[in-house]
Amino acid sequence: MTEEPTVGTGADAKRGGHPRHDLAPLLNAPVRLSVVAALAPLDKAEFGFVRDLVEVSDSVLSKQVAALEEAGWVEVRKGRVGRRPRTWVSLTAEGRAVYQRHLAALRAIALG
Repeated sequence: MTEEPTVGTGADAKRGGHPRHDLAPLLNAPVRLSVVAALAPLDKAEFGFVRDLVEVSDSVLSKQVAALEEAGWVEVRKGRVGRRPRTWVSLTAEGRAVYQRHLAALRAIALG
C-alpha cells in the first residue's frame, strides 16, 4: 500500500493521526523546500537572487521551480529590466498555505 502524494488537510492530526500526514511530499526535496522558504517572506524574487540564495545552478533551480509551478504553488513571470530579460518567482496563495502546513507538521513531529 502506498501513501497518496497529496497534502493533508489537518483533519488527520485533529483525529489523533500522526502529523506526518500534513507534510507536502513535493517539499521533501531540500532544494524545493529551500526555494519555498526563500520566497515565503517576499512578494516576489528575481530568479538570480533565489539561485544565489539557495546555492544551486540555473538548471537545477529551473527544474525545481517548474515542479512547484506545475503543482500551482509558484508563479513565474518573465519580463525585462531595460534591455535585459528577467524572471521573477513568487509563491501563490496555495503555495503559502501548503508551506505553512508543512512547517506546522514538521514542528509537531519535532516537538512530539
